[in-house]
Amino acid sequence: GGADVSASRADDGPQPPVEPGEMRYVEIEDLGKQGDGIARVERGYVIIVPDTEVGERVKIEITEVKSNFAVGEVVEEAA
Repeated sequence: GGADVSASRADDGPQPPVEPGEMRYVEIEDLGKQGDGIARVERGYVIIVPDTEVGERVKIEITEVKSNFAVGEVVEEAA
């Protein structure tokens, strides 16, 4: 039996789909104004990944999580 987690999460809207220290494989889809790579995950949530280029697939570690975006650091280049 799976507990229904949606009921207990009805505090202030959707939570970020990532948390600090989490590892993710992402694809850079866009560049921000400062030239940082931008990856999008669930619900269009944005992860900013400095020193990447559009089209790159990289493994990142989430370093910072805000309500509307997160910051990730490249751990290794994906082949």
